[in-house]
Amino acid sequence: MVTEQHIEQFKQELLELKQELQQSIELAQDSAETVELDQTKTGRVSRGDALQQQEMAKAGLARDKQRFLNVIKALNRIEDDDYGFCMECGEPITVSRLEIMPEAEFCIQCMEKQER
Repeated sequence: MVTEQHIEQFKQELLELKQELQQSIELAQDSAETVELDQTKTGRVSRGDALQQQEMAKAGLARDKQRFLNVIKALNRIEDDDYGFCMECGEPITVSRLEIMPEAEFCIQCMEKQER
């Protein structure tokens, strides 16, 4: 069961994670911008590599943006006294799951059901 002490600890972790994700998103947005290459000076391999790097940056940016939103939701659940309970079944989320993923919205069982 999640105690008030756990909630305070998770809140601090979420606030730190929020800040880290904000910085990561800001940095990644530059990397995900459109690649403009001078084809007369850049070979086919270099263009392909640059495009691959851009796609990887876009994927990382999308992942970070989604996690950022999940962190915001978790902080809101703390403020609303709903933190630590599964959004699907209403049962408590285990402390061990929240230690790994403090922004978790679902218990393991409900998450597994959603993934199927």
